[in-house]
Amino acid sequence: MAEVFYWILSFVLILTIFCLLGYQLILLVDLEFDYINPYDSTSRINQVILPEFFMQAILCFLNLFGGHWFIFFISLPCLYYNATLYIKRQHYADVTEIYNKLNFEKKKRLFKVGHLFVIFILSILSLVWSLADEVR
Repeated sequence: MAEVFYWILSFVLILTIFCLLGYQLILLVDLEFDYINPYDSTSRINQVILPEFFMQAILCFLNLFGGHWFIFFISLPCLYYNATLYIKRQHYADVTEIYNKLNFEKKKRLFKVGHLFVIFILSILSLVWSLADEVR
């Protein structure tokens, strides 16, 4: 039963992080095409940055405590990067520099989406592997 709860929580966290990153990417694309002003865009992005970091940390430590070491080590670099940004106080989008850093911010979030997609695929494979071992 604990394994089922682990997988449900893991997939909910991964999908929530996907939604938060997708929301940030949509806001950056809207800013690029001048559908939204820089102040609104950065304020909306900044509202979801800390929840994204927090959920990434929960996902990482959930894999650690769940005994899924490979997925934990795969998700650890993203957690380290987020912690480094937070410690250096560079995690928020700056309204005055958003146009200069727009391409970098989009690429950073696309890289996070790709990284999270790899974790998602590995989680599905690990789920199938554990279910196959349970059936035997």
